[in-house]
Amino acid sequence: MSDNQDLRIRSKVISEGVNRVPNRAMLRAVGFKDEDFKKPMIGVASTWSEVTPCNMHIDKLAVQAKKGIQEHGGAPLIFNTITVSDGISMGHEGMLYSLPSREAIADSIEIVTNAERFDGLVAVGGCDKNTPACLMAIGRMNIPAVYVYGGTIQPGKLDGKDVDIVSAFEAVGQYHDGKITDEQLYKVECSACPGPGACGGMYTANTMASAAEALGMSLPGSSSTPAISPNKAIECSEAGEKVLGLLQKGIYPKDIMTKKAFENAITVVMALGGSTNAFLHLLAIAHSVQVDLTYDDFERIRAKVPHIADLKPSGKFVMQDLNDIGGVPGVMKLLLEQGLLHGDCLTVTGKTLAENLANAAPLDEDQNIIRPFDNPLKSSGPLVVLKGSLAPEGAIAKMSGMKKLRFAGPARVYDSEDAATEAIMKDEIVKGDVLVIRYCGPKGGPGMPEMLSVTALIVGKGLGGEVALITDGRFSGGSHGFVVGHVAPEAQVGGPIALLHEGDIVTIDSETQDISFQVTQEELERRTKSWVQPPLKASRGALGKYARLVSSASKGAVTDLFE
Repeated sequence: MSDNQDLRIRSKVISEGVNRVPNRAMLRAVGFKDEDFKKPMIGVASTWSEVTPCNMHIDKLAVQAKKGIQEHGGAPLIFNTITVSDGISMGHEGMLYSLPSREAIADSIEIVTNAERFDGLVAVGGCDKNTPACLMAIGRMNIPAVYVYGGTIQPGKLDGKDVDIVSAFEAVGQYHDGKITDEQLYKVECSACPGPGACGGMYTANTMASAAEALGMSLPGSSSTPAISPNKAIECSEAGEKVLGLLQKGIYPKDIMTKKAFENAITVVMALGGSTNAFLHLLAIAHSVQVDLTYDDFERIRAKVPHIADLKPSGKFVMQDLNDIGGVPGVMKLLLEQGLLHGDCLTVTGKTLAENLANAAPLDEDQNIIRPFDNPLKSSGPLVVLKGSLAPEGAIAKMSGMKKLRFAGPARVYDSEDAATEAIMKDEIVKGDVLVIRYCGPKGGPGMPEMLSVTALIVGKGLGGEVALITDGRFSGGSHGFVVGHVAPEAQVGGPIALLHEGDIVTIDSETQDISFQVTQEELERRTKSWVQPPLKASRGALGKYARLVSSASKGAVTDLFE
């Protein structure tokens, strides 16, 4: 049990406090009976929304969680929070709001749960920012809680092949390059997203769901069970039961989300070849539970964990394919057998990770999605931390599926994604260039936008791996190619990326883990003295607040890091 938390029932403040009569009167209006006031009150945080297929079914899952709580002696109440669609907000100013939505979701769950004095929480999420946001709120509040992932989407089918949202982005690049027709582009559009669930490859949503399961904060199998599976509703009901068990046993999030649990999460992300966004989100979740997690921890683990999953975007398969052969529990069972996971970590089942995995079925023998340890896709993890004169605090590269391990070329420098996109469309970016998009960091964006549209255009034009892309912004989990993001310090605060000039030779070396540019010390000092910080692009509203509060990407881009 956490030393800063006792078994006091928080909801007694509502049911037995000085204002108990008006409190009870209001709760009777929403359906409470006399006996409910004697039960622990459990919140169900629903991220249901019609703005994205990732979350369109979560209202029904929240109801199943509520039933599970009711059937096992709790008094549940569903409340909602926001979500945005990363896929729909991509490639325009809407993407500025994506990462800030993580903070808004976390803050809103914290606010409602603490204001209503819930004793426990079941949170149900879908799209990219939902999982980290829910876990950040759970970590801050440190009350018994279970996270449920809404599940992955089925892949679409076109001409006998799987297609998904990344296929749609890449088809745009192919269309502009004259490789496909209007009709072919339309067919991709109509086939890519066949129903509910989050984007199907090992993109950010599935990456963070897998990380949550490895952390021990969701039930075994939660991350790979498809959205449309009947098992997902059963899982939600079980989550309602488990949160009451955690309350009874006095098991809190800080007992589960320990340093070793984060090491488990990083291990699973590396083995699966997950999204670079895992760095940003795991750092933020660790901050919420006061666990000291840094880039050095990611690097230490990366060195000993092979990349074994042949999953999109750089591979062939999607999450539903993995689920069909044993899912994330099967992968974790394999990793545990290889001594790569801490089996003694506690989980929301009330059991250890090893105890959970003892009951998990091994991966199917006749499969080619998860490679054997003696024949991995890469002998170490594909998510590499780079440091050097261009990124003293660090930058993140995803090297899965890359034949080149080193890239050197002239910088083509743009201060916005729109300007870079226009250059690509006009064929101004050629083989051997290092495309730099800056002033897109947490403060400079603001909001650290993702560059899926840009990377998809590059791939669609046949330049994947032939053009490097560097940014202080982010990449979608669906991005692939020679891409480096999270460059820190960012341009907005005067990081070296702000001092790059057109034509400077930039070197990216994943083996030496160097990212640097060739200028003399005297020239660098001259540029530093002449650089003038531009005003923040947002001065009011949500983005204005975010730009002023947000930390460096190397610290998780959190808004409550007060030093």
